[in-house]
Amino acid sequence: MALEPLLVGVDFGTSHIKAIAFTPEGQIVAHASAPTPTVYPQPGWAYYDPDAVWLQTVTALRTMTAQLDDPRRVAAVAVASVGEAGTPIDAAGRPTYPMIAWFDTRTKEQAEQLRRRFGADEIFRRSGVSLQPIFTLCKILWLQQHEPEALARTVRWLNAADYLTFRLCGVAASEFSLASRTLMLDIDRLCWNVELVEAIGLNPALLPPLLPSGTRLGSVLPDVAAQTGLPTHAIVTTGGHDHVCGAMALGVTRPGAVLDSLGTAEALFLATDRVLKDPAVGHRGYAQGVHVSGGYYILGGLYTSGACIEWFRETIGAGLDYGALAEEGEAVSPGSLGVYFLPHLRTANPGYDDPRSRATFVGLTFDARRGALYRALLEGLAYEARYSLDTLLPYLPDTRIERIVATGGGTRNHLLMRIKASVYSHPLRVVSIDEATALGAAMLAGLGAGIYPDVDTAVQSIRYTVSLVEPEPTAVTFYARAYEQVYRQLYPSVRNIHHAIGNLLEN
Repeated sequence: MALEPLLVGVDFGTSHIKAIAFTPEGQIVAHASAPTPTVYPQPGWAYYDPDAVWLQTVTALRTMTAQLDDPRRVAAVAVASVGEAGTPIDAAGRPTYPMIAWFDTRTKEQAEQLRRRFGADEIFRRSGVSLQPIFTLCKILWLQQHEPEALARTVRWLNAADYLTFRLCGVAASEFSLASRTLMLDIDRLCWNVELVEAIGLNPALLPPLLPSGTRLGSVLPDVAAQTGLPTHAIVTTGGHDHVCGAMALGVTRPGAVLDSLGTAEALFLATDRVLKDPAVGHRGYAQGVHVSGGYYILGGLYTSGACIEWFRETIGAGLDYGALAEEGEAVSPGSLGVYFLPHLRTANPGYDDPRSRATFVGLTFDARRGALYRALLEGLAYEARYSLDTLLPYLPDTRIERIVATGGGTRNHLLMRIKASVYSHPLRVVSIDEATALGAAMLAGLGAGIYPDVDTAVQSIRYTVSLVEPEPTAVTFYARAYEQVYRQLYPSVRNIHHAIGNLLEN
């Protein structure tokens, strides 16, 4: 009897490179990881050595295949990765310069040059994303200006996942979700923006062919098979952007579905069927791109969600454990004795256009003890997430939210989940799933290998545990009033004060 095929997803993340084998139903069969080799040569700079990244990938794959009863069961492989990082390669496929990390800040001047020459609004209309230094075009422009000899030897620029895919099968290609993070994708026509590339003196031939995620490219090369334990018959497909692959694994692939991913930051991911052209969307901090499942997505959220809770625990909570904090917060009624929190610890979140905003507690009295402040912080996070959605939805007038899927470490905070369900006035489907990014990549591999006939079948095949958190009717009524009458007035009321504080600090 033939053994069940396995699908391998590689997740090239900021801290680790993971190689995971799944059944077609999403069960993990083997798992391995290796640290992402990151170099910090000077303040603000960070890069990955492409050869070191490949060696760590080989290590993870070899460790993973060693755990399998029969590595020949591996039917297909795909890679998901961070966005905004890429590798220039020469005609022999060798890197000509290190892979500048997505969070490297050396390219601020290049972003400003693009803004002056083309205008941020025009770049948004063509690419779907707001002009920021992290995006790939700024990195290539930096290379052109500071490392022209390296760029002169370059024949292809490959996004992070594309580079590992190239090393696996020898085919240089890209796909639309990572191309969405380059500034060079014409998001309407789903092709490279050749006019923009040529206008800054680059050869469009640098950019690889664009294909849908999950497209079959070839098979594992013999020498790679010898190094990793993967079989040579394993199909290699195009992969995708890590956040987008994770959304696919969780079934957020069609309009009406929202993914609320709660970690140190909080990502609100909406599947959509259109591209938004109003530059105000970009000014407000939302990002959009092409979904690995087809269609589009738009991304909002909070820059400091779990980070706010950890900040509170370390400062006001004096290191108290989360369970004790939760007990104190549970003892306080909705509304937190009139205390409200604006969670702008780092800057304003998507939905605003104000990098100078600051966090604020308001409504303090002698009655407000630590439990009230903690609950106010959780309520502020929930209000802020709702505001991010409420500010976005007018740009999508035909979209009705039908399903909110919550995942990530923040879902273990049961008080926060109950507050969010009541503030949203919508049930939360809390999904327990391990390694969603790698699973999404494995699903794309399965599509390319014919294990799944289509995206819907792939999504429906995955088995995971879902807990439903229902809104509490009394809390829904209170939070609806508090959100409109108090929370939405909070930022406008303190905006000028925050700017004055910033001016004083700068002077």
